[in-house]
Amino acid sequence: MKKLLIIALTLLSIAAFAQKETIVRDSISMKINEENTIYIKTVFNEIDTLILNFDTGTTELILTTDVLKNKVKTPIKLYSNFYNLKIGNTYYRTKVYDAEVSGHGTDGRFGWDLFKGKIVELNYDQSLMVIHSTLPKYVERNKKFTKMKIEFFKDIFFIACEIKQNGILNKDLFLFDTGYQRTVMLNSDLLKKGNFPSEKMEIIKRIVMHGAQGNEIPVITSNLNSIQIGKYNLKNVPVQVTNANKPFKEKDIHNIGNEVLKRFNIFLDFQNNVVYMKPNHLFNEKYADHNKKGS
Repeated sequence: MKKLLIIALTLLSIAAFAQKETIVRDSISMKINEENTIYIKTVFNEIDTLILNFDTGTTELILTTDVLKNKVKTPIKLYSNFYNLKIGNTYYRTKVYDAEVSGHGTDGRFGWDLFKGKIVELNYDQSLMVIHSTLPKYVERNKKFTKMKIEFFKDIFFIACEIKQNGILNKDLFLFDTGYQRTVMLNSDLLKKGNFPSEKMEIIKRIVMHGAQGNEIPVITSNLNSIQIGKYNLKNVPVQVTNANKPFKEKDIHNIGNEVLKRFNIFLDFQNNVVYMKPNHLFNEKYADHNKKGS
């Protein structure tokens, strides 16, 4: 009997140890520049050290044409072959695509889909990107986190947000886009469909932005009364309004960018398709377009 008890206790210890071993965390130093671009140091194909933007609004790996021509030593077959990309201590397999531009000061960008089945933490308080095998238990217990469902469309993910102007509310899905450096890009056609009073928003400026392929996008920056993200409300947000930014021909979309998203510590749970967001030390930081305006 004593021998059986010892065996049972040993098996329990082994099981507990094995369970503990399956919890994996890969912590990577993450930086953010004055243009709201988050970036990390990576190694491409065991040879090339690249500074890449983590862009949740895209998939796979995209490198600029200049980097492909002048920096990368590896001969690359675009769009078809798979290559190793080392992020932290882990190797990911990905195809490579090209683009004219990427986030300010980066060699390119990598998308959310490298982390399918994992949890991605973006911690701006500690300047860390952490890849988890399971969601830390404290996240569900911490009431400061707001939890939102992730909705997918063509391998890109969205969250529901609510915008308000002059008492009129519009609730819609917003592309969760850490690669977009500004606050929020509102699609003017989608605003018209929702009878949203965009003409009531105070115009801050008119500019021409450039898309990922260098295409020109005329944009009006206006002051939005508020945007609701989960249980958090951001007031007087300078947003960009355009009808030229159409990543999907069959669907008009709004984008929520990193000048807003950086104000939260984030857990992207790609196991259960939910996002957790909690305000961090950047939450009350003044918006860039308000600084320029002098308000």
